Amino acid sequence: MRKSALILGASLIFATTACGGNTVQTTNASSTSAPDRWDTVKNRGQLICGVSGEVPGFSFVGTDGKYNGIDVDVCRAVAAALFDDPNKVEFRNLNAKERFTALQTGEVDILSRNTTWTLSRATSVGLEFAPVVFYDGQGIMVRKNSGITSLANLKDKTICVQTGTTTEQNLADQMRKRSITYKPVVFEDINVTFATYAEGRCEAVTADRSALVSRRTTLPKPDDNVILDEVISSEPLAPAVAKGNSKWRDTLTWVVYSLIKAEELGINSQNIGQFATSEDPDIKRFLGTEGNLGEGLGLPKDFAAKVIKHVGNYGEVYDRNLGPQTKLNLPRGLNQQSVKGGLLYSPPFR
Repeated sequence: MRKSALILGASLIFATTACGGNTVQTTNASSTSAPDRWDTVKNRGQLICGVSGEVPGFSFVGTDGKYNGIDVDVCRAVAAALFDDPNKVEFRNLNAKERFTALQTGEVDILSRNTTWTLSRATSVGLEFAPVVFYDGQGIMVRKNSGITSLANLKDKTICVQTGTTTEQNLADQMRKRSITYKPVVFEDINVTFATYAEGRCEAVTADRSALVSRRTTLPKPDDNVILDEVISSEPLAPAVAKGNSKWRDTLTWVVYSLIKAEELGINSQNIGQFATSEDPDIKRFLGTEGNLGEGLGLPKDFAAKVIKHVGNYGEVYDRNLGPQTKLNLPRGLNQQSVKGGLLYSPPFR
């Protein structure tokens, strides 16, 4: 009996050891099954960024053939942090329907395309969002001579809307709440959506208010169109990466925060040299003259300084693309620093 017990005990020990070994092997295999996107981008030496390319102020190709806009500058800021060169970016235009697939399949590294951060997109769609770069809300544009001054006036009217966006669902929800019947005219392409409105085939068109302001400038007679005062949704627009790339997401996150933090500290692309000898510990850590905060991201300690040098702080980015010197002249509103009553705020760089 003693011999049997020893054999049984040895068998149990072996079985337990074997199970433990399999568990460790499985864990190791799963943790190293795929490289983080950070490594792919760094080894390639260039960032591939998915944008709209159709929304002035956010991403648009100018008469000089170059991309510009807030979404574009976010991509250039990431390239500046990684390669010390904001031009090491390839931009790919994506419509609303194909943008998520392009990110999930690895066609693009970052989606920086006036995309609303929502629960379903962060879960079932598989996106990981960086900080919000523009706080927006959905609005409706009509012709000035239409007599339409509120949502109630849109009863049984035709409204142009782009499919594959939160815009379509928001409109349906708000009209349902108000028991207002309407006729949606739906298109996949944003150009077709606004072209149809411009041709008079829709009595109204809906999109984020920033997009309406932007698109109004491209209409044949911009001043003949007005944006209703009512805001029918909250639209926090943020860049995103595919889920499962924590290091890559962290890099994008802190590059965006560097734009915001620099403005808070009063550092911009023109005066950054004046802060090189600053004794302020917050500024020294931010610029990398003290400590090594970039190490955890795989970036140089002065990555934030490179971003600001090449791209500027958030205020510069905003003014360059949407500010008073542009056709859009869009007030910052909620997109001010928190100390000025806005929603922009960066965690500490320490």
